Amino acid sequence: MPHFTVVPVKDQAQASYDSLEGINWVDYRDTGQDYPDHQDTVSSDGHGNHKEDSPFLNSADASKKNDFYDRNLALFEEELDIRPKVSSLLSRLVSYTNITQGAKEHEEEESAEASRRKTPKSPNMGTLMGVYLPCLQNIFGVILFLRLTWIVGVAGIMQSLLIVLMCCSCTMLTAISMSAIATNGVVPAGGAYFMISRSLGPEFGGAVGLCFYLGTTFASAMYILGAIEIFLKYLVPQAAIFHSTDIPGSDSAMLNNMRVYGSICLSLMAVVVFVGVKYVNKLASLFLACVIISIVSIYAGAFKSMTHPPEFPICMLGNRTLVRDRFDVCAKTVIKGNITVPSQLWERFCLPGNMSSAQCDDYFIQNNVTEIQGIPGLGSGIIRENMWGDYQQKGEILEKAGLQSVDAHSAMENFGMYVSADIATSFTLLVGIFFPSATGIMAGSNRSGDLRDAQKSIPVGTILAITTTSIVYFTSVVLFGSCIEGVVLRDKFGDGVRKTLVVGTLSWPSPWVIVIGSFFSTVGAGLQSLTGAPRLLQAIAKDNIIPFLRVFGHGKSNGEPTWALLLTGLIAELGILIASLDMVAPILSMFFLMCYLFVNLACAVQTLLRTPNWRPRFKYYHWALSFLGMSMCLALMFISSWYYAIVAMGIAGMIYKYIEYQGAEKEWGDGIRGLSLSAARYALLRLEAGPPHTKNWRPQLLVLLKLDEDLHVKYPRLLTFASQLKAGKGLTIVGSVVQGNFLDSYGEMQAAEQAIKNMMEIERVKGFCQIVVASKVREGIVHLIQSCGLGGMKHNTVVMGWPYGWRQSEDPRAWKTFINTVRCTTAAHLALMVPKNVSFYPSNHERFTDGNIDVWWIVHDGGMLMLLPFLLKLHKVWRKCKMRIFTVAQMDDNSIQMKKDLATFLYQLRIEAEVEVVEMHDSDISAYTYERTLMMEQRSQMLRQMRLSSAERQREAQLVKDRHSLVRMGSLYSDEEEEVVEAPPEKVQMTWTREKVEAERSNRNNAPENFRELMSLKPDQSNVRRMHTAVKLNEVIVNRSHDARLVLLNMPGPPRNTDGDENYMEFLEVLTEGLERVLLVRGGGREVITIYS
Repeated sequence: MPHFTVVPVKDQAQASYDSLEGINWVDYRDTGQDYPDHQDTVSSDGHGNHKEDSPFLNSADASKKNDFYDRNLALFEEELDIRPKVSSLLSRLVSYTNITQGAKEHEEEESAEASRRKTPKSPNMGTLMGVYLPCLQNIFGVILFLRLTWIVGVAGIMQSLLIVLMCCSCTMLTAISMSAIATNGVVPAGGAYFMISRSLGPEFGGAVGLCFYLGTTFASAMYILGAIEIFLKYLVPQAAIFHSTDIPGSDSAMLNNMRVYGSICLSLMAVVVFVGVKYVNKLASLFLACVIISIVSIYAGAFKSMTHPPEFPICMLGNRTLVRDRFDVCAKTVIKGNITVPSQLWERFCLPGNMSSAQCDDYFIQNNVTEIQGIPGLGSGIIRENMWGDYQQKGEILEKAGLQSVDAHSAMENFGMYVSADIATSFTLLVGIFFPSATGIMAGSNRSGDLRDAQKSIPVGTILAITTTSIVYFTSVVLFGSCIEGVVLRDKFGDGVRKTLVVGTLSWPSPWVIVIGSFFSTVGAGLQSLTGAPRLLQAIAKDNIIPFLRVFGHGKSNGEPTWALLLTGLIAELGILIASLDMVAPILSMFFLMCYLFVNLACAVQTLLRTPNWRPRFKYYHWALSFLGMSMCLALMFISSWYYAIVAMGIAGMIYKYIEYQGAEKEWGDGIRGLSLSAARYALLRLEAGPPHTKNWRPQLLVLLKLDEDLHVKYPRLLTFASQLKAGKGLTIVGSVVQGNFLDSYGEMQAAEQAIKNMMEIERVKGFCQIVVASKVREGIVHLIQSCGLGGMKHNTVVMGWPYGWRQSEDPRAWKTFINTVRCTTAAHLALMVPKNVSFYPSNHERFTDGNIDVWWIVHDGGMLMLLPFLLKLHKVWRKCKMRIFTVAQMDDNSIQMKKDLATFLYQLRIEAEVEVVEMHDSDISAYTYERTLMMEQRSQMLRQMRLSSAERQREAQLVKDRHSLVRMGSLYSDEEEEVVEAPPEKVQMTWTREKVEAERSNRNNAPENFRELMSLKPDQSNVRRMHTAVKLNEVIVNRSHDARLVLLNMPGPPRNTDGDENYMEFLEVLTEGLERVLLVRGGGREVITIYS
């Protein structure tokens, strides 16, 4: 997020007027620095009212009043600290500048004071210098000079054109998508990483950013290997350390030389980058000049060959190409002083000192030695021979098809005299080797901060650069095939033309122009890659989305990424140790193709989603082009190397999942978030079409939590139970109620929400949190039950805790809230689960190795009792438990038939469980039941009288409580909920009249009579029957399930008459006495389980 600076403009004419209005001057500055003297404070205005001061308010600067505000904005003055004036906003946006991913920050002085005094240099680079030439320098590289001639020779002109067309079309489509993204706002340092991460989110951004980083790092290794190949093969062959004694082992000796010199070169380059990055950037123009001069010399030599082709003869034995630097004269014999003597070539194929043909190689004897022109020239018609490919196996000798040859046996010791293929070739391999020469299109977007008009320069410069390089590649393919002999083109290292660089044979005025120019260009490209890769890694590390990369965000005091440079050097060394340019090129092709694939995906996603913020200035894009580019990238990945493609995608996938689970949460307004929103909207509209089928029914939970006074979750095991029941699937909404006024309690609501979210994370509950502020807890719960969820994603099951201690409390609000919630869920046709003794429920870390989950199926309410144990057993805590189902048979029921029917029903439901039918005989109501009912009703009557007699004291206590308490945190089923009480007056005066004194005396005299009335109370017969049922059922359940891990039980509904609510609580207590873990379940009035498929 950029830091904006607003400079107040003084207006002396308005100062006196505005001071009369009492407007305070606010210094609105956000420079990203801390001001310890200006802290958030809460002060008083002298009237007992608290007000919050702005952190920027400075009363000492009273003389500067209203430098900022004016009388026309008096209506908005209280909000100008968070809603600045339009003029202020525009002035800050205009002065915003961007630090690029180059050497600008490293050229700054290390002193902070000097940095603050230095005025920022305005960006002034145009399209040519800022985008076009940097892209040219990055696109043209080592492949053009070292491998393009070989690709043309092996694949032929037609297939080479196809390879160039595929790679350049891929980069052109990617450039179109990149132009759209780059012109949709400012692109800071990070280039492609920034565009992808802000378009597709931190997960994709981190994964693709690291792939781009690895690609750039391996590119530096490839350029270094190219430079060392030029150095050892063409510049100073004598510098080789390892020499092969036998010809077949020359490859290994060469690879070892590449490793040694490559490591030395990498170390020197790393030191140069570490010491002076600015020199690397200043030398960039020199390296670019080398590239351009080399390409011009190729064109000049090609057109000159029409009239004066260069002399590069090739010695052929039969139709086989000979290594030219192993002999002097291309003939079998030479004449010295009128005497025919064997030549050096003869001595290579025959035993020395003997002219007898019997001692020579058969193929040498039977075939003639001829000399052909290596560069026939543009008008020679050689293009017809080079039109089609000639793919070879490793070790296959290069042969010219048009020459006569006698097939004869050739000895192995003479194999080194022929030019042969060093690797097996195929079309797919050539695609992977050539593609790096089409990369480098991101150079312009990486320098967006240096451009005068980035949104114009990036598309024009990048597309022109790709067009230019594509034309150069197409014409080079045609020119190479038209001017150079086929066996020379297939001669990768120029063995047949005296170890001359093949493309150098065509150049004018000398092959050394290409050799020296390509050497410096590859060295410069390696330095550029080694400079850019650490800064890309530093940009990723500073975003803090990948925790283990944080250390690479640090560097020297001037911002030099020291640690990132060290890691880059180590990874590049891995590429150096591979030591083969043809092996490293497909690796970096994978990483670049992965990056380009996601650039296209980002553009396509943003276009299809029609995000309001998607307004690119570049208009010549379409989602179909982006999808085509994405498809081409994916196809090229698997064409060039399917196993490298799988490895690269695996690396990106692992990084993606790592960021998803371990990375920091970032909200960048990315397209994937928008895609999720669109998909969610579509799915919600589909779900809204109708209620889910019974087969798709699953408990969508609304968990009602109780918070204590410190906003901590009182019973976190409710969340544990919810996570075990959901096993990570389905909808879970965790709700709670903050008691108070919304305007006053917003802070408490946010704190409560954060506390619940933290607990949900600890208990691994994936769901949503919903906090409601209400004047009464009971009303808040009703609001939650009615309004939670959206469309088809609404809860169908409510989970709430048991109101512990309701018997000991004189206040009935705790259990009344509980019963009211039960009635609301029933009215809303929602299922209800009440875990009793939830503190004894197992945590997610416990494992039950044995035991039973007992289901007491007393009444059918949709099959909830069958489904819940099955879902619980999916969780690792309950997996080892067995399921038992008990049902109750009356006297007139056939218990044997009931058991058979129940077993058949469970078999059809595909649920494994033991079945038992418990017979309950009719018995007389016991004295214990009668006595228990009597005690229950006496307690209810006594509490009712106590509440009536203490009404006046409660009014006084409530008055004191309301006056001296702040906003109170209400919680579910708490004792603090208020009944419907009229607002007390501000002042209450108790006046004792004669009537009040006599009434008080009569109440005291009637106390013994009230007690006698309680003792003579007779219980209600319906209550006795209900108590009898509760006692008998409890006896049976405790007898059979006292050692069960969990008991599931039908929850009786509350009475229709609200006068019996307290008795209902007592019935539930009696029903569940003596059981450690009980889950009371009420169905929602619909079937939730079916026997049909």
